[in-house]
Amino acid sequence: MDPLKTSAPPEAKLHFLDYWRIIRIRKTVILAVFLLVVITATIVTFILPEQFSSTARIKVEGDTTDVPGITQTPNYSGHYDPYFIQTEFEVIQSEVILDRVIEGLNLNEAWKQYNNGQKLKTSQSRAQLKRMMELHPDRNTSLIEIKIYSNDKKEAAAIANEVAIVYQKYRLDQKLDITGAGIKVFKQQVQEQDDLIAKQEAKVDKLRKDLKVTDLGGESATGPQQTLEPMNVMHYNTLRIDAETQYIKEEKLLSQLKQLKSDELKQAIPTAAPDAILIQLLQDLIGAETKLVTLLADYGDKHPEVLRTQKLVNELNAKIDDRVKGIMVGMDARVASLLAVVKNSEDKVNEAKSNDLVLAESSRPYFIEKSQLDHLKKFREILEFRAAQEQVDRALPKTTMVQIVDTAEEIDKPVRPNKALNIALGIIIGLVVGVGLAFFIEYLDTSVKTIDDVERTLQAPVLGVIPQNVGLLLDEGAESPHAEAYRVLRTNLMFSRKDDKLNTMAVVSAGAGEGKSTTVYNMATVFAQSGHRVVMVDSDLRRPTLHKLVNVSNTIGLTNYLLKQNTLEEVIQTTRLPNLDFMASGKLPSSSLGILSSAQMKDLITELKQRYDYVFFDSPPIMGVSDASILASEVDMTLQVIQYRRYPQPMNIRAKQLIEKVGGNLIGIVLNNINMSQDESYYYYSGYYHDYYSKNEDESETATDAGEGKARTDIKPKY
Repeated sequence: MDPLKTSAPPEAKLHFLDYWRIIRIRKTVILAVFLLVVITATIVTFILPEQFSSTARIKVEGDTTDVPGITQTPNYSGHYDPYFIQTEFEVIQSEVILDRVIEGLNLNEAWKQYNNGQKLKTSQSRAQLKRMMELHPDRNTSLIEIKIYSNDKKEAAAIANEVAIVYQKYRLDQKLDITGAGIKVFKQQVQEQDDLIAKQEAKVDKLRKDLKVTDLGGESATGPQQTLEPMNVMHYNTLRIDAETQYIKEEKLLSQLKQLKSDELKQAIPTAAPDAILIQLLQDLIGAETKLVTLLADYGDKHPEVLRTQKLVNELNAKIDDRVKGIMVGMDARVASLLAVVKNSEDKVNEAKSNDLVLAESSRPYFIEKSQLDHLKKFREILEFRAAQEQVDRALPKTTMVQIVDTAEEIDKPVRPNKALNIALGIIIGLVVGVGLAFFIEYLDTSVKTIDDVERTLQAPVLGVIPQNVGLLLDEGAESPHAEAYRVLRTNLMFSRKDDKLNTMAVVSAGAGEGKSTTVYNMATVFAQSGHRVVMVDSDLRRPTLHKLVNVSNTIGLTNYLLKQNTLEEVIQTTRLPNLDFMASGKLPSSSLGILSSAQMKDLITELKQRYDYVFFDSPPIMGVSDASILASEVDMTLQVIQYRRYPQPMNIRAKQLIEKVGGNLIGIVLNNINMSQDESYYYYSGYYHDYYSKNEDESETATDAGEGKARTDIKPKY
């Protein structure tokens, strides 16, 4: 890896001081824009006519009455509509309201001054009124402020109050008109329903007579169930069910009794089928048997009384048997009778059902039409109720729909223009626009501004920072205020080259006028002042400049040597500084522009390396001219000069790429022509060192013995 190459510095972040630097540099633009805006705002403020304002406040509610209507609850306030207030905003500013205000106050005539003394059209007055009016809602309330601005304070108050009154009357009239139209429609519908009902009633009566329908339900009946046949079906079905129930009960009882033995039957009959005669016979039997048992205990079985009692018992048993048989026969007959009743009831039910189906089918048209009649009557009742309801609601007061809370009053103090506010806003806007414009111009300016810009975009170190208006150090002297900047550059160059054998350097730049020649001259002067043997070679064969700085003739020089017209000793000239020599460019024939790439040029560079400690070559701009690229490829080191805020960064990047493309060794960058008065961040690169050096020099001269009288010289480094 090449030791002269440096790694790319990290991405720099903008600091507050960077913004402050931009403001200082662009302070002229900022101040000009600031003064322009402030002066304009002030002049306009004092030119504008005074305007007064008046405000009326109204409370706006939905279409509700002051007291609840028939269908409203006492605390009814209507449903919430989030767009209601905004809708009313637009209504107040609509043609309906504004045209009534214009007509009420005769503004078409009153505002002649806005139309060169001629009466305005309503559309013109409406546009003027809209410009004069502002609407503002009170937050979280249903209040609206109507504010009017006018040159006449009385007019402002009158218009604000008129707008509130017209809007209030419009809302009330609108509600009454809507309700009245609704009532009219309801009444018309009721009349139409009456006509339909009359026609339907006639149709129903005709069907009832034609179909001979017996309608027991009256007007409320809407089906065949109100005729006799359905009632007959129900009656016969009830009889059938009762008979069938009784038959099942009797038949079951009879069946169980027939299964009992004679003695058991005698005991069960009184309970199952109570009979007074049978019960009496059973009681008599019990008494006779009791008596017989008593007699047998006292007499023999042949005793007359015993025989008589025995005979009685036998007779009673015979009667009881006969009675039981009779009861059983009766029960048989009863069960048979019930069965006959059941069968007869079933026949009656079936017959009634058949008759009911026939009647229902025949009377269906009648009851359909009767049902339609009932619907018409119910709908008429609804319409009549709604008409009555709307009439009551229409008669109720509705002052709460729009209430004028505050009337507009005349205010003596004008509200426009607000001079203090306008001037303050002008100051703020002027500063904002000025600073914004300054930053916008800075954004558009892609030239080199800071060392960070150079190192970040070119990825090359900055070896020196040269201030603005630098003169020739040989004329200014060793103690020149600008000398220290070149001494810093010299030190950085010596430490950056890393190899003592690297002593030839070409100074290049992207464009013309970036200070290459001055940099070569002053840099050679500083090196020579430090005791090194230095030669300057003006290899800018396009527009040579160094001979003018050295104040020598350009008739003989580099081109004469390369074309083998003169020897090296003949083309090298001396300067006022003993260690500093100079080789001018010489006259260049138009047919010899490629001589810098010749073998003779390479031999010259080799020869100069051996004769001098440092050799500096001045060159033309590297962009668009091949001479600088050729020179960069032949010398040991290349130093690129970039003038502060002159050329775009892409141009400088391209120059660096050209140097690297031809194999040149770019050792670093010189940032030239810095305006220290505008950008104080560069003070530490030149001014500080000069002040510090001068101070130490003064102290050293004070402490030095006057007899020593020698001029101070730099300590010569080992290079």
